Amino acid sequence: MEKKHYVRLIASAVVILAAVVFLGGIAGGSVMYHIDSRGDMGPLTREDIAYLDVEAPEATSKDGTVNAQDWAAVYPYISVSWGNNRDNSYVTDYLEQDPYLVNIYEGYGFAKDYGSARGHEYCLEDVHKTQRPHPKANCLTCKTPNFAKLVNDQGVSAYSMPFEEAEALMEESVSCYTCHANEAGKGGMRVVTHSYVNKALGDNVSAIDPSNMACGQCHIEYYFTPEDSETMMPYHSVEEMTPEAILAYYDDLGFKDWVQESTGTPLLKAQHPEFETFLQGKHAAFLNCADCHMPIEMADDGTVYHSHTLVSPLENEALLQTCAKCHADTDMTKLVKGIQERVTARETEVGNKLSEFKTALAAAVSEGVKSEKELDAIRKLHREAQWFFDFCYVENAEGAHNSELAMRCLDTSESKIAEAMALLEA
Repeated sequence: MEKKHYVRLIASAVVILAAVVFLGGIAGGSVMYHIDSRGDMGPLTREDIAYLDVEAPEATSKDGTVNAQDWAAVYPYISVSWGNNRDNSYVTDYLEQDPYLVNIYEGYGFAKDYGSARGHEYCLEDVHKTQRPHPKANCLTCKTPNFAKLVNDQGVSAYSMPFEEAEALMEESVSCYTCHANEAGKGGMRVVTHSYVNKALGDNVSAIDPSNMACGQCHIEYYFTPEDSETMMPYHSVEEMTPEAILAYYDDLGFKDWVQESTGTPLLKAQHPEFETFLQGKHAAFLNCADCHMPIEMADDGTVYHSHTLVSPLENEALLQTCAKCHADTDMTKLVKGIQERVTARETEVGNKLSEFKTALAAAVSEGVKSEKELDAIRKLHREAQWFFDFCYVENAEGAHNSELAMRCLDTSESKIAEAMALLEA
């Protein structure tokens, strides 16, 4: 599907060349993460990777984070693969693709600028260029490991720093430290580096597959706390990650992202709940994010490693073999694209209905044909309808992660719209 994109980045050729030369001079098999000979034994698996156990290289970043270039000499193939993510530089303008979004997001930044995500290397560049307002540093939360380190060092006050002041301290976009801290040499250890995740989930963090947790630190629904602008997750366990439970959390908190001027509705803006959507689905019981988006590859010299070029499984034959374990001879490309087409068509249908309802509600408010009590009942349904629509729309798999949840959200939204329209027309 053109609408949502998986990310790709590219590293400096000079750095990679130096890394390969450096690795060639390392002595001792204990630091190599490869096998010498494997033979014809079928698809590569995690068991084929002999993970490194080495000390982290000296950090060159000012804040002490070991960055991608620092690790390149230790993990040359991974470094190259991570760098390839920069190839994903194409952006779909959602406001042009789906014009109804401008109407339903009226009064909020996403009505001004809303495009598809591209490679992680572009995170800092894109947050700098966006037309959506970002007065505070909390907008940098998932854009750079340097901000996670700043919060860990300075505390919650970092979130309220002026954006420009904090931005000047950032040195690289999403990188090794984001998922590994400075511990990548310890068997590729995954580390939760974002403090709000540990605060929200507590001991429940350890119950979640680290490969899911590494991606889920950022690919989540989140909000900024009203009291100190801290990034926070609206739940404390996997069981509370449903759209219904998250909506109840926000309602109990009295939280809103903005009050829409034309309708008077206190609305919510969902972020990108891939983590929640996937964990609520059936695949989470036996797959993780890496299984589907990070193929295991072998270099010419026998090195076996997890590619860090993040791809759709539909774009990689090795990843499709993972699907075949359960789906046998099913044409997975046809199956998944069929799901995505149905979900996208349903999104368009419900999105246009939501836009039409919003226009009707705005007219009723302007004309004064309903009492405030009547309008508030309709606004409650408006808030709910938009929330359930948005929870599906902004989840980047277009139903591939959890088609049942995607359709449930859209059906719920449509039902809320119909109920609200009936009250509006009564």
